[in-house]
Amino acid sequence: MKIIDLEKKYIDSYLCCLEDWSDEMKESGDRKREWYDKMKDQGLRVKLAIDEKDKAIGMIQYLPSEKSFIEGPGLYMILCIWVHGYKNKGVGNRQNKGVGKAMLKAAEDDAWLLGAKGMVAWGLAIPVWMRASWYRKNGYVKVDRIGIQSLVWKKFHEDATAPKFIRPIKKPEMLAGQVRVCCFNQGWCPAQNITFERTKKAALDSGEKVSFELIDTTNADVQKEWGYSDCIFIDGKEMGTGPPKSYMKIKKKIERKVKRLK
Repeated sequence: MKIIDLEKKYIDSYLCCLEDWSDEMKESGDRKREWYDKMKDQGLRVKLAIDEKDKAIGMIQYLPSEKSFIEGPGLYMILCIWVHGYKNKGVGNRQNKGVGKAMLKAAEDDAWLLGAKGMVAWGLAIPVWMRASWYRKNGYVKVDRIGIQSLVWKKFHEDATAPKFIRPIKKPEMLAGQVRVCCFNQGWCPAQNITFERTKKAALDSGEKVSFELIDTTNADVQKEWGYSDCIFIDGKEMGTGPPKSYMKIKKKIERKVKRLK
């Protein structure tokens, strides 16, 4: 195994989180490509783990904290780290073999050389995907939490300022005579993009009484104005974006709101 910077021949695989075989990933649309094309010139870094057959088996993506969904100057933020973990699909299960640790170390070394004062990551406080406990085992310390999401970091310099999540500031207002569907979407996560695309389709399929709006949070100022990165509001009520909900479940939520219109 070796760790490399993202190369052109692996971009398509990276954009679908190494799940080239997945039909569901095809539903994620072009949002991650649009996000990547924009952020690659704003400090985004991507590293891949490559096996002996020249196949990508893991990925890590990170960017300056100022371009992410946290507050904390001079840091780099890990958006996600993923080692392919599906048995009998794609490149198979490559987890629990040190691939994640190797990518994390490579990203930390890179951020250090770029002059970062520390590395930040988010993880879940429950034992599922993106566990915060995995980072803590690798020297990270918890500094903030919202719900089941924990923010952890590793300081490189003593004068580094501890990061914190950007907090929600305001919700989309309801519209008279219409159901308002607002999607806050940054684009870096295909799973969240799948929910976005399904919500968009469900909203547009629900007739003229439904208003659909994308609030593009690739713009850091927009994200800070609202306090959200990736979420969906249906008439002011937040709906989770992951794991992806089915098109029919989302459409039924919207239809129930339509029926309640006066």
